[in-house]
Amino acid sequence: MLSGIIFANRNGMRWRDAPREYGPHKTLYNRWQRWGDMGIFMRMMNGLSAAKAEPLTIMTDATYLKTHRTASSLRLKKRGSRPSDRSHQRRYEYQAACGQ
Repeated sequence: MLSGIIFANRNGMRWRDAPREYGPHKTLYNRWQRWGDMGIFMRMMNGLSAAKAEPLTIMTDATYLKTHRTASSLRLKKRGSRPSDRSHQRRYEYQAACGQ
């Protein structure tokens, strides 16, 4: 279980995306939450740290942002030439085509 929690946190992934070898994603999350509330991770870090090390706080950010499905296409160059003013391209019912 601990390996799965470390793997998910290190790779910045959603719990649901953790490999199945580590167990059910819901169990991974529940144990991470419970152990964090109990202070187990803090005690582990204190036990693993050197006795004379300088105190240091490390903050990580694992922000997960959803983007619109076309957000990745903004990088692509558009092909072809288009008129710069497209506001008057609609032909209304009372406008006839040329020659009619």
